[in-house]
Amino acid sequence: MSVAALIVAAGRGSRAGEGIPKQYRDLSGQQVLTRTLTRFLKHPGIGRTLVVIHPDDRDLYEASIAALAPLQSALLPCVHGGDTRQDSVRNGLEALACSAPEIVLVHDAARPLASPELIDRAIEAARRWDAAVPGTSVTDTIKVIGSQSEVVSTPDRARLRAVQTPQAFRFPTLLDAHRKAADAGIHAFTDDGALAEWAGLPVHVFEGESGNIKLTHPADFLEAERRIGGSLVALVTKLGTGFDVHAFGDGDHIWLGGIKVPHDRGVIAHSDGDVILHALTDAILGALADGDIGTHFPPSDPQWRGASSDRFLAHAVGLVRERGGLVDHLDTTLLCEKPRLGPHREAMRQRIAEIAGLRLEQVSLKATTTEKLGFTGRSEGIAAQAAATIRLPEVNP
Repeated sequence: MSVAALIVAAGRGSRAGEGIPKQYRDLSGQQVLTRTLTRFLKHPGIGRTLVVIHPDDRDLYEASIAALAPLQSALLPCVHGGDTRQDSVRNGLEALACSAPEIVLVHDAARPLASPELIDRAIEAARRWDAAVPGTSVTDTIKVIGSQSEVVSTPDRARLRAVQTPQAFRFPTLLDAHRKAADAGIHAFTDDGALAEWAGLPVHVFEGESGNIKLTHPADFLEAERRIGGSLVALVTKLGTGFDVHAFGDGDHIWLGGIKVPHDRGVIAHSDGDVILHALTDAILGALADGDIGTHFPPSDPQWRGASSDRFLAHAVGLVRERGGLVDHLDTTLLCEKPRLGPHREAMRQRIAEIAGLRLEQVSLKATTTEKLGFTGRSEGIAAQAAATIRLPEVNP
């Protein structure tokens, strides 16, 4: 039976941090997409491979396939993705439809370690069933929570599977399901197995593999390096601290942790005055031993007047990654009488995680008053202190 692979590479990969999209980043000497494509182009069971890319990534894509010249006879011209992953997959399927394969494997570009055995199982699963996805057993206990973070239920983990790609389908079956979803105005499916379920198809699960990791966060790249067996240097932990303070002034809001918080005062500052992001920026720069926020963004420079402080934090995190390191944890304490942190804490944590390309559990945020003492106790201003833990490649003297 004819088999085609559809590689989805149109995403932005924001959780992997600032910089080029993760599918084009270096992984042990090769771009991620180059490694992913090699797995499928070399597989004897796959006749054609098509990649869906973002319209802005043409040059990055061409660079990623430059090293694949001996294998490019099976590589079809790339197509552009859509606004969502579902749209991107459908664009790829429509491009394949002019010479339709019998089986299609849909795979994420950010999973570069899929083994030949996993691809074999995917092809066999599609032959046996119309729709099948790889899954691995869940080892952690899973909780379903409600709107107030209360536990609603605890599913039996023996019946749970963590789903991966490549997902395998009879081509006409998947194309028909995508067309039905598009006709119904549904574009939000992030998983083709889920879309197939919505279309009323029985979806089977075949054995996945733990090594088929998806590169989502910076730490995933280090794990992938380890699995590839590349020259992974030792990383040394560094700790930095930061502190920032701003006086209150006229206004009706303040920026904290990247979130606009309503308040009866504003702050007096050159930028947006976000003491949480400023303290975190200084903490990371301190761990790097690379000056402070004023060194990198001088208040005397008019371009930073009113600037959004997420740029400062993203810059500091980018410096860590430029040196081959990663951010492990960010911790901040806000010092003020008002506003109260509680109603905004989780939104701030999420925003900080987004800016820094971290998981939510890598961001801690606390608050305290100073018992009416000092300028914060007199509600004259607001302050924050922060700590950052990073890891950098060990430098031998």
